[in-house]
Amino acid sequence: MRRMQAALRRFPPEHGIRNMVKGRRLYEGKAKILYEGPEPGTLVVHFKDDATAFNGEKFEVIEGKGVLNNRISEFIFRRLGEMGIPTHFIKRLNMREQLVKRVEIIPLEVIVRNIAAGSISKRLGIEEGKRLPRAIVEFCYKNDDLGDPLVAEEHINAFGWASPQEVDDMVHLALRTNDILSGLFAGIGIRLVDFKLEFGREFLPDGMVRTVLADEISPDSCRLWDMKTEEKLDKDRFRRDLGGLVDAYTEVARRLGIINGDGRNGGNPGPKLVKG
Repeated sequence: MRRMQAALRRFPPEHGIRNMVKGRRLYEGKAKILYEGPEPGTLVVHFKDDATAFNGEKFEVIEGKGVLNNRISEFIFRRLGEMGIPTHFIKRLNMREQLVKRVEIIPLEVIVRNIAAGSISKRLGIEEGKRLPRAIVEFCYKNDDLGDPLVAEEHINAFGWASPQEVDDMVHLALRTNDILSGLFAGIGIRLVDFKLEFGREFLPDGMVRTVLADEISPDSCRLWDMKTEEKLDKDRFRRDLGGLVDAYTEVARRLGIINGDGRNGGNPGPKLVKG
């Protein structure tokens, strides 16, 4: 692990954007800090090394985690943007920060499940690792005090957390993202078990509002299993005390072509997606 962490510190700086001025701190969450951006309507997202689980009950600082999540999330958001998925991502600023559009976050987490794991196995008694008959989309209400409870569309409509059109947009974008990411990861020998998405409202100059992907997509928010060994390459390594979290995240970045095996910037552009 020390070798991987030392390698992460050898990433060269991004010339011309490293010193971009960010504004005041707006919010600090479990894994990220949000700052006012240099332009109106923008934010700077800073990725921390903090690892949390079980609604913050388990906590540890893991050196290099924020750098890896920033790089992997950038890679995935760029690929999704190329495939026509609207996102809040603008560009990466440095090894720990990226510039994003300022959107109004919809207070829901959208979970897409391809294989039974985690809470769905516990709730429904389904054996972990069992492939589901089809991709299942679940909604959770974003509220740490309540433990982000599972909710139905009836709750969303009744309490006005999102409009029926926004719910349709989120489901469509989540399933489309699932198709793209499942193919992306399968191409590098990784099975996309499930993942969490967050969405925001982007207010356009013409007065229209569109639903866009926000937050991050990284091994913190996905379950990723090696296709041959079923080794976990995600945050479950922390949740379940398996160790080797940075090594696992580094392996995901290496397979995507983001970094070389020694942790340096990769010259390989990574897997190519085919538009379809």
